[in-house]
Amino acid sequence: MAPLKQKKLTVGKRSKKGASWKFTLDLTHPVEDGILDSANFETFLKERIKVNGKIGNLGNIVQVGRMKNKINVTSEKQFSKRYLKYLTKKYLKKNNLRDWLRVVASDKETYELRYFQISQDDDEESEADE
Repeated sequence: MAPLKQKKLTVGKRSKKGASWKFTLDLTHPVEDGILDSANFETFLKERIKVNGKIGNLGNIVQVGRMKNKINVTSEKQFSKRYLKYLTKKYLKKNNLRDWLRVVASDKETYELRYFQISQDDDEESEADE
């Protein structure tokens, strides 16, 4: 019988920095109007972000920081931008703001909260029909 060859597992060395994912949430318009509290939203994200399937398990892997009207989320592990949008929409629904605000991607790494555009012409036409 031929001897079995053992496979050696080669693990590539990662650089000390490694890959990181950085996303930004721009809350400028609702915060300036006094509708949204950025500090409250930051604590919501810190409590709700899941790491390895566990809530509140941020550790050193995910950092959530606030700079004036922007919230920065930095992760050393893979992190989905879509998950950040999901949590933002969940927060808006919880605070009954979902009817007035929407989450829009302004660029590849940034989400922005904008107001729904409601045209005045549609309201006037519906009143004229009645």
